Amino acid sequence: MRARGLTRRFGKLVAVDHVDLEVPMKRVYGFLGPNGSGKSTTIRMLCGLLTPSEGEIEVLGLRIPAQADELRPRIGYMTQKFSLFEDLSVRENLEFLAAIQGVPKATTKRRIDELIAQYHFGDRQQQLAGTMSGGQKQRLALACAVIHEPQLLFLDEPTSAVDPESRRDFWEKLFELADAGTTLLVSTHLMDEAERCHRLAILDRGVLVADGTPHELTARLEGRTFTVEATDPRRAQRTLVDVPGVLGVAQVGNTLRVLGADGAGDAPQRMGQALAAAGQPARVVPAPPNLEDVFVAATRNGSVDRERAA
Repeated sequence: MRARGLTRRFGKLVAVDHVDLEVPMKRVYGFLGPNGSGKSTTIRMLCGLLTPSEGEIEVLGLRIPAQADELRPRIGYMTQKFSLFEDLSVRENLEFLAAIQGVPKATTKRRIDELIAQYHFGDRQQQLAGTMSGGQKQRLALACAVIHEPQLLFLDEPTSAVDPESRRDFWEKLFELADAGTTLLVSTHLMDEAERCHRLAILDRGVLVADGTPHELTARLEGRTFTVEATDPRRAQRTLVDVPGVLGVAQVGNTLRVLGADGAGDAPQRMGQALAAAGQPARVVPAPPNLEDVFVAATRNGSVDRERAA
């Protein structure tokens, strides 16, 4: 899947701004970004549900949106909100989606039996979907999205309303699909989910601000992340936010997590001096970067660049 110059405007609002993407086959590709960053709009354009204002899209060798009708049987789409029929049972939902997606009648029963076993609905196949837990509903929605065995699966913040254990189980299913040959594009605003992806794109206000594997993205921040151990973390935080070369400060338990700006190699010395001058004993130590640091660096830098351009 490739996109070049992908743009979508709603009046004067630019929801997606000249985004270039290349999603490798048989991988879990993540979209990370806050609400309103353009993730859902981008997904809707990639699967042919929304016409771009500018740009070119190729999905599974097809030109989108011109060949969107040919694409639809080959993709699955799962929204963040449970959208199946709550007054139908698990099996009835699967039967209905099989008919909608054109699964041959001769193979429908076998395919549904496979999914019921694979997604652990053996003792719940007659249960009404509306009576299930959030995690069970998400598993059912995923089973319905893949009933026609799509080559490409779009998931729009699929686990935003489920507990951590259900999310872990859900992600195991996603990797099973990738291992079986399905390409997955997953949007999320959760850092622990982003870390699971084979490759990751970060969107901020419609702009692609970072793209790479989680390891590649964190490696770019080597030497820029620190932990500050202070007797009064809240006071220390107020001191550090004004230190030149400090891009972000966040409290994590009894310590502070500090991100330095690119090129600010003397940030640790400046932090130590500022804390000492404020009468706040503290220890500044290097810390390995994580995806939250990547997200802060990418979005803060992007905001500064846009402000300068304005």
